[in-house]
Amino acid sequence: MKISLARAKTIFSLAVLMAIFSTLSAFGQTPEEFSIDRPPLPPPTSPVMDYAGVMDASAKAALEKRVIDFKAAAGVELGVAVVRTTGERPIFDYSLAVARGWGIGSKEDDNPGALLMVAIDDRKYFTQISRNLEDELPDGLAGSLQRQFLVPEFKKGNYAKGIADTIDAYIRTIEARRSGISTPTPTPSAGKRTGPFGTNGYSWFCCLAVILVIILIIWSNRGGGSSGRGSGGGGFGSALPWIIGSAIANSGSSGSSSSSDWGGSWGGGGSDWGGFGGGGDFGGGGAGGDW
Repeated sequence: MKISLARAKTIFSLAVLMAIFSTLSAFGQTPEEFSIDRPPLPPPTSPVMDYAGVMDASAKAALEKRVIDFKAAAGVELGVAVVRTTGERPIFDYSLAVARGWGIGSKEDDNPGALLMVAIDDRKYFTQISRNLEDELPDGLAGSLQRQFLVPEFKKGNYAKGIADTIDAYIRTIEARRSGISTPTPTPSAGKRTGPFGTNGYSWFCCLAVILVIILIIWSNRGGGSSGRGSGGGGFGSALPWIIGSAIANSGSSGSSSSSDWGGSWGGGGSDWGGFGGGGDFGGGGAGGDW
């Protein structure tokens, strides 16, 4: 009888311990449960968060500047999150939780925003688009831009370029559609001058103009004789430095203007990032895929 009682006490004690352990485990796992409204990532310290370490510092800084400037100019918040994997969660659910949890977009009634999520090891990407941005950046168009700008570079391992080109395409598309262009065709090289001599045709033209001026001066000095040297020839020759300087200056300004639309837009004004606006008004609109 005593042995049976001792065994009963042991069994009861073990049962109590197991119940306590199960309860504690349940409470311990509750904060880790996935929620579509709570971000599975730490709070962002930048609009471009590279948790996978695939972007170099200069590329990341340039993209941050581009995004911050666009927010200041257009009121649209864009975010980028790069991770190694989303684990067992589909990238759609994972990116939606990040976009909502980070509060991308303002708290105002009009709060356009978007998040480009990339999972490197999973080889998947998805762009979440807020309700108030779907007119300027429809799902189908976002998907087309990703396939055009992101996928080819990702297949080469150029993650930073693929991300930057895609975000820039989004910005150009939003700007174009807001200006009334219904079918934009944004390209990273948009805005560069072209001509019969190619992208730098204007610079080549200026160089040829300088050479032509020199030939005309030599011809004028030879054909004008002694009388020409005393008046017209000398005046034209004295203007040579001004003509050449002006042509060179125009050539240089042409070269800078041809790249200002691209380089200038990345390094324009703006201010330090102060965090997302806290909106997070995402209803599941967007597009994604793999590479």
